[in-house]
Amino acid sequence: MRYADVVKAERIRIYDVARVAGVSVATASKALNDTGRMTEATRQRVKQTAASLGFRPNAMARALTQHRSFTVGLLTNDTYGRFTLPVMAGISEALVDEGVSVFLCGIEDDAALARLHVDAMLDKQVDGIIATGKRIDRRLPVDLSGLPVPVVYAFTEGPDDAVTLVSDDAQGAREATEWLLGKGRQRLVHITGPQSFASVTARARAFSAAAGAGAAILYGTWSEAWGHEAVAQFWSSGAPRPDAIFCGNDQIARGVVDALRERGVAVPEDVSVIGFDNWEIVAAATRPPLTTVDMNLKELGREAGRLILELAEGKPVEPGVRKLPCKLVVRQSCGGDAIAPSDKGEAPQEI
Repeated sequence: MRYADVVKAERIRIYDVARVAGVSVATASKALNDTGRMTEATRQRVKQTAASLGFRPNAMARALTQHRSFTVGLLTNDTYGRFTLPVMAGISEALVDEGVSVFLCGIEDDAALARLHVDAMLDKQVDGIIATGKRIDRRLPVDLSGLPVPVVYAFTEGPDDAVTLVSDDAQGAREATEWLLGKGRQRLVHITGPQSFASVTARARAFSAAAGAGAAILYGTWSEAWGHEAVAQFWSSGAPRPDAIFCGNDQIARGVVDALRERGVAVPEDVSVIGFDNWEIVAAATRPPLTTVDMNLKELGREAGRLILELAEGKPVEPGVRKLPCKLVVRQSCGGDAIAPSDKGEAPQEI
């Protein structure tokens, strides 16, 4: 027998659910869709019966009755996926229990391609679109205003009247700096990326406010090479050497750690180092494992999924920028007590 025939033969229908639950088909349908008048006990009995039988409602029929497609489009120019993949994971977690599917469209920075994908999403009658990207101060190369479906922006810039979600860079930088000060470090330096990035400015201001106006800040590129070069510049400048370095991302931090090791400087005994992003492939491979600020992108995605559902259901959602808190993930590079998972199988400490 063909696989398709097996699936068809074993498919549980709503008639089967109604028969086993001892109710009419109409009652079963209303119970599963949370509509109609009945006792809560009846509604729960029908739902439990459907779950035990493995009943899966027909997606097309469900879409027709509720005037929805139960799909959401995710549009991004982050084709590398560094930021989009964790955001998408959170979105999927938020939507899967609601029977909503997500399909991803990568547009790079091509306006024509972006418009093509938006048109395709509208042709598929998506319930909404989530726009995401690779930095919070740049918009995608397509105008999403005035669309017939709701739009939520996550980790990318949106219009003033839109619902936009971003990580709280200032809060994350402040927590990292205060952690270093709490460890007794007194000579702090911040090595970060290009000053043209809004996230860089927010983190630098928070660092200065916590560490003091005299604490040095070095701007450069988002690379290990820049972290390595920045240490070389500082060590040759004749200025008092830092006992703590807070970095703008994990790649910079890895370059810093390597440069310190080459100079015989022990991390964290002589200098504590903290990164930003919690990019596991970099943070866990750094020696010692890197303490870093996690931007909570998965949680940001969950919130974006929750809000797009509310908008799709016609519920009111207040527009504006919502900042979600970051969390400090403590490993060994800052003198914390946590042990990296790769060392002893223990999870790093989250603050």
